[in-house]
Amino acid sequence: MIKNGTRLKSQVCDTQIIVVRADDSLDDLRCGGQSMVAMDAEKSGGEPDPAFCDGNAMGKRYVGDSGAEVLVTKAGVGTLSIGSTALTLKEAKPLPASD
Repeated sequence: MIKNGTRLKSQVCDTQIIVVRADDSLDDLRCGGQSMVAMDAEKSGGEPDPAFCDGNAMGKRYVGDSGAEVLVTKAGVGTLSIGSTALTLKEAKPLPASD
């Protein structure tokens, strides 16, 4: 079970993330089509799946359909996904008008 604050890394690219809002669906969190692993785990190597090579941006939050949310701390070429469903970039909330 992945919980809030957990740090993970990709096995196939440079991506590193922190879990902001955990959810049961994060048990199948992937980057570049391969499962993400703990920071102290060995990388298996290999190449990202070409279908999951859209990349991600450092400092951005990505969310899943179930409400799970991760923060990218190191960007890479792999697409973040839960199973085969890509996570979406979380939009910034608009600031209130100061009229």
